Amino acid sequence: MNQALVLVDIQNDYFPGGAMELVGMEAAAERAAAVLAHFRAQGWPIFHIQHVSTRPGATFFLPDTRGVEHHPGVAPRQGETVVRKHYPNSFRESTLRDGLEAGGAQQLVICGAMSHMCIDATTRAAFDLGYGCSVIADACATRDLVFNGETIAAASVHAAFMAALASPYARVVTADVALRG
Repeated sequence: MNQALVLVDIQNDYFPGGAMELVGMEAAAERAAAVLAHFRAQGWPIFHIQHVSTRPGATFFLPDTRGVEHHPGVAPRQGETVVRKHYPNSFRESTLRDGLEAGGAQQLVICGAMSHMCIDATTRAAFDLGYGCSVIADACATRDLVFNGETIAAASVHAAFMAALASPYARVVTADVALRG
């Protein structure tokens, strides 16, 4: 089973002091770092996804800012692939699929942010492209959302999206479960 790690948008703007701080991002990044360390130890392929905003009026992940940079806890090392994207779906108009195919990846382990946006879009796209997917739920984060004047807490947003991805799109597990095999 050829598997690859896809770390989605674990960038400074999502952390405290960033332009789009997420609830629980520091804890999610710590779990993502543990999964990353495991992949590095095994010598398995790693893809760092970096969102760079090009949309007019964008307020975060702006080019040439500290916020667009990968968070130091999961920063790419020499030889690890960085895929830049401009859309929630990490495959859209990016080199991700080419890189995965070149490495023979069939199974993807996905974590990062935001649960309701890029994690959801990337996982569904990967499933549609025929990849087996595992989403590391506690290595993902999101934020409160507002709909029809009602605030939906980040924990509820995250849980709803993990539940939706759990069948049939992905195996949704914790980092501990994933690291045990």
